[in-house]
Amino acid sequence: MNAQASLDKGLERSLTVALGDRRYRVERPFFANEGPGAVSDVAICADGTTLALIRTDPLVGPVGPAVFELNADGGIQASWGDDLILDAHMVAAAPDGRVFVVDRDAHEIVICKDRRRVGGIGTRHGPLQPFNHPTSVAFAPDGDIYVSDGYANHRVHRFAPDGRLIGSWGEAGDGPGAFMNPHSVWVRTDGNVVVVDRENDRLQLFTPDGELLDIWTGFVKPLDVWGDAEDNLYVTDFIPSLTMLSADGVRIGRCRPVLNGAHGITGDAEGNLFLAEPSPSRISKLARL
Repeated sequence: MNAQASLDKGLERSLTVALGDRRYRVERPFFANEGPGAVSDVAICADGTTLALIRTDPLVGPVGPAVFELNADGGIQASWGDDLILDAHMVAAAPDGRVFVVDRDAHEIVICKDRRRVGGIGTRHGPLQPFNHPTSVAFAPDGDIYVSDGYANHRVHRFAPDGRLIGSWGEAGDGPGAFMNPHSVWVRTDGNVVVVDRENDRLQLFTPDGELLDIWTGFVKPLDVWGDAEDNLYVTDFIPSLTMLSADGVRIGRCRPVLNGAHGITGDAEGNLFLAEPSPSRISKLARL
């Protein structure tokens, strides 16, 4: 078969990856960012809208939308946030329709609804009140809010649904319970908290009050974590690889679905996964087969 026939047949132009006994078709780009900045994270709203978060340098980079709203095919429905967000790092969609954007170097979690700011957690441009370059935000089943405060504070904060600080834990280091850049956070269905401890190449599992339960290793600078309804965890890292863990931390599978490390990950109710890639600036979809 000649080269043109191979292209026409199309078999050599498709990619399939595995996580244990699960198979996924790699669809990239699901969304390609053609404007300024780089795709930093991805989230899925309760109504099925996919959010692509775009990060730019707030001082020297060109101004552009921080959030793109995408339809089921990756098409742009709306864009917004250029007047609300300076340094978009991660994004999470709350069950009530609010969107929480981690404005990392502004030291704030910006809360939006209907493309407008409706509140915030932390003091904007106020480091250590309580954030010092936060990284990620996640929601517990009871409505509590967890923020990984990674780049310069090495802590995890727990907030009540109204934004009141309940407690914090962590310190800089590589011992059990310490962090060297908690880069992402996820809350399981049992309320226990998974923290991506990036520079220590591990994940740590805590109770809601910060008591250490377990440590899971075998990663190279893990970047983000997302969990499905069965508490399987999906972890991206710098290799680049995507690792699937069971609820008790046992590795189920591993694959290489992107060209470079995916900075963010999420999934939908159909079992599809979405990976946010800063370079090239795009979202890749892993369609469950």
